Amino acid sequence: MSILTVSRLYGSGGSEVAALVATKLGWSLLDNAVVDAVAARMGLSVAEVRDREERVPSLVERLTSAMAMGSQEWASPIAAAKRPTDEQLIEVTRHIIDEAIARGPLVVVGRGAQEMLAAREDALHVFCYAPRKALIARTMQREGVGVEEATRLVDNTNKERDQWVRLHWERDRRAHENYDLSVNTERFGIQGAADLIVTAARMRFGVS
Repeated sequence: MSILTVSRLYGSGGSEVAALVATKLGWSLLDNAVVDAVAARMGLSVAEVRDREERVPSLVERLTSAMAMGSQEWASPIAAAKRPTDEQLIEVTRHIIDEAIARGPLVVVGRGAQEMLAAREDALHVFCYAPRKALIARTMQREGVGVEEATRLVDNTNKERDQWVRLHWERDRRAHENYDLSVNTERFGIQGAADLIVTAARMRFGVS
């Protein structure tokens, strides 16, 4: 099987790169569809899954969960909802990724795929990054926000993703040794980054 995972810093354009790569290779792409699939299987709203993916729960959320599990008498609207744990969400995500892999060559974006598939010999792991200034500039353009809001989005989102990977897999998401290829999207641009990754995938998997 041929699998390509794309991890990315928020603002690097990693999802756009992955979409181009999948198109050029003629492979399936698994990105935001993961959210829809997880929501459908767990009976959750798409908004709730999107809010929780790649994000470490807050202290209030952790306390609420612990209290709900530890005392049946403690009543709370949040506790009563019996929200699934992060581990359950990750397990369902893993099944969805495995099913997609079984259907054929796949490009999968984020969602811990690099960590889940780290031991597989048939996977090529890619990391898309850019200098912080470039991340902020791209976010301003893409989201139509000012520099302060873009800075907040970049810093907070990347921090949460870093913490999420460290919490669940005890890995450094930004450590280049965890990847086969790291690409600076400011240096090469979205198209150029995609071309580099496609070249690497063709060399790695012997495809045209």
